[in-house]
Amino acid sequence: MKNTSKNNSNRIIIFDTSLRDGEQSPGASMTVEEKVKLAKQLKKLGVDVIEAGFPVATDGDFEAVNQIATHVKDVTICALARCFPQDIIAAGNALHNAESKRIHVFIATSEIHMKHKLDMSKEQVIASIETSVKAAKRYTDDVEFSAEDATRSDTKFLIEVYAKAIAAGATTINIPDTVGYSTPNEYAELVKTIKKEVTGIEKVTISVHCHNDLGLATANSLAAIQQGAGQIECTVNGIGERSGNCALEEVVMGLKTRHDQFNHYCTINTRELVKTSRMVSEITGMGVQPNKAIVGQNAFAHEAGIHQHGVIKHRQTYEIMNAEDVGFEGNQLIIGKHSGHHAIKQWLEQHHIEMSSVEIASLSKKVKKIADENKRVNDQDIYDCIKQNTVQTIENSQQVIPQNDNVNPLEFEREVFMSNARW
Repeated sequence: MKNTSKNNSNRIIIFDTSLRDGEQSPGASMTVEEKVKLAKQLKKLGVDVIEAGFPVATDGDFEAVNQIATHVKDVTICALARCFPQDIIAAGNALHNAESKRIHVFIATSEIHMKHKLDMSKEQVIASIETSVKAAKRYTDDVEFSAEDATRSDTKFLIEVYAKAIAAGATTINIPDTVGYSTPNEYAELVKTIKKEVTGIEKVTISVHCHNDLGLATANSLAAIQQGAGQIECTVNGIGERSGNCALEEVVMGLKTRHDQFNHYCTINTRELVKTSRMVSEITGMGVQPNKAIVGQNAFAHEAGIHQHGVIKHRQTYEIMNAEDVGFEGNQLIIGKHSGHHAIKQWLEQHHIEMSSVEIASLSKKVKKIADENKRVNDQDIYDCIKQNTVQTIENSQQVIPQNDNVNPLEFEREVFMSNARW
C-alpha cells in the first residue's frame, strides 16, 4: 500500500478525482462497472488516492464507492461528504471494505457561498467543521477537509477554519480554487500564507484543487507546489465541472519534464497516461481535443517542414518529452501542405521506396497540392502520386503497352510502375 503521509517532503501525492468531480461533467456519467474498470486502471497508472464518488448523492454512487473499496486494493479510496451527518455516515459505510480509506469533508467558506447558498454565519460554519471532522474520524484516521471556494474567501477566516479542522483531526487540508478564479501568483501566495500562519499546519498535508475556468488550473497547481503543497487533486484529461480540473497528465509531466524548477516528483507510471486517457474518453464519451497537451493525437505530431527537418535530425529540437514516455508508440511526421522534402524522403524510406531527388521534389509538389485541396493526405494519396509520376514517365519515354493477346495490360503497367519506383 502506498504511503501518503507527509514524511517524504519531495514526493507529491496524486489525488485523482475523475470518478467524482470528473463525472460531474455534463454527459459524463459512468455506470458502476465502468467506474470499477477505470479505478483499476487508475491504480495501474499509479495514483495515490482515488476519490471514488459522493456516496450520499445516489444509490449508484454509493454502490460504486463500495465496489471500488472492495475490489481495488493497494491505493487509498476516498469518499466525498458535505459537513452533514448523513453524508459522513454514507461515506463511512461505503468505504467499509477499503484496505486504505479516506473521508473528504467540505463546506464553503467564501462570503458569497455562506450568505447565498448555505445561509450560515462564520461561527456556524466553524462549528460544523469541527463536528464533521470528528465524526469522520470515527470511520478512519485519514480525513481531508476542504474549504470550498477558498480563493474567494477571507484569508483571516481561512486561517481560522484550517486551524479548527486540524485541531479536530484533519490530516489533509485542501485549498480549492473552486471556480478557477485565481492566478498563479495569487494562488502561490495564498498557499504560502496558509503554510506560514495556520496553527498545526506542519502536521498535515496541504492539498490543492484547481479548476480551469481561466485555463490556469495546471499553472496554479504547479505554482502551489513551489510554496509547499504536497498533494495535487486532478482528473484524467482535465474533465470536470464547467471547464474542468487540473489535468493529471499535465501536472505529472510538468513535474517530470521541469524537475529543475519544481524539485518534486510523483510515482505515476507515465507510460500508462495515453491508455488511461483513452479509457476515460471511451467511457465518458468525451473526446480529447487533438492538440491537448501530453495525450492529444497531435501532441507529438509535426507537419511543418522546418519542424520535421529538425526532428529528423535531432528529436529534441522540437520535442521536450519522448512520445514513448507517455504511452504513444512514437512521434509522427504528418505529410501535408507544410511538409518539406525531408518528411517525404522519410516516408519513402519507411515504405521501402527509392526515388531520386528530382522525383522526390516532383512528388512533394503533388502532395502539397492534394493537401491544399483536401486538408489531409493519407498513404493512398501518396501512392497514387507515385503511380501518376510513373505513368507520366512511361508516356514521356513513349513506352507502349503491347497489344498482344497473351499480355495482360494491367500486369504490364504494374511491372513498369514497380520498376520505375524502385521498391
